[in-house]
Amino acid sequence: MKRLSIIIVTYNSEADIYDCIGSIKHHADIPLDEIELVVVDNGSSRVDEMFAALRVTWGDDITLLRNTHNGGYGQGNNIGIHHSTAPVIMIMNPDVRLMCPCFAKPLTAFETDPTLCMYGMKQMLSDTRCSTYSFMCTYRMNGYLHTLLQSFCNRTDWYLPRWQFFSGSCFFIQRAKFEQVGLFDESVFMYGEEEDIHWRLKQRFGLRFHYDHTLRYMHLVSQRSPSADYEMKLVYAALTQNGKKGYPRQKIKSQFLRIYRINYWVESLKTMIGRDPSRKRMLKELLQRIRQLE
Repeated sequence: MKRLSIIIVTYNSEADIYDCIGSIKHHADIPLDEIELVVVDNGSSRVDEMFAALRVTWGDDITLLRNTHNGGYGQGNNIGIHHSTAPVIMIMNPDVRLMCPCFAKPLTAFETDPTLCMYGMKQMLSDTRCSTYSFMCTYRMNGYLHTLLQSFCNRTDWYLPRWQFFSGSCFFIQRAKFEQVGLFDESVFMYGEEEDIHWRLKQRFGLRFHYDHTLRYMHLVSQRSPSADYEMKLVYAALTQNGKKGYPRQKIKSQFLRIYRINYWVESLKTMIGRDPSRKRMLKELLQRIRQLE
């Protein structure tokens, strides 16, 4: 019987997926035959080569699925979940690398506490550099408070389940409860799924979330260039998801203006001491684009 199903959705992810799966094998602290690995491809250009290499890497005990169309992050993960069997699911991005043995502890937690919904881990940007996105604050929170808590709580590993949700790049979730709240919202192509899942689980089952800062993974995002287009996708996703829950669009817009305004002030101070001004320019453009939203 499988204890854990790991779902990975790929899209032209050949540069990442092999090291990702290598880190699973290297840090597995339970027998590999208790792990069900499911890879869903959303239309990669070299999917045949990738799948063949994955079979060599993992062996025959791997489920490789070709999506009929690129329906986005949530839809791809839902396909993988439907084809999996374990009671605990781990959602994992291909650009994630596990940094330590991290399966036995969460699985024991789920098996001993049937009320537990989700289990999060500490996100790192490198071997020594911590991320400030292990968990994030709800966008319903005052934007200035959101920014301060986001930074402070991640640096001190102080997780507040009422107001904070885990990064979607790597987390554990109990299958039965996830299915009861409807899995991922497939109407959103990408982004915003973390807050939505957390909100639905919290409404149904209460604050049954656990964060473990001793378990760490690396998310390879530190070299990405600042992009107003990417940040606007987060804005649109938050407007859509919170709008479905009856939260006023104008309030979410105001929260984002506060979040990015304080980030702009911080970046302005950094440029005064010689830091790269590219992020400041991006934030200025972003604030202008958010103000223009209806």
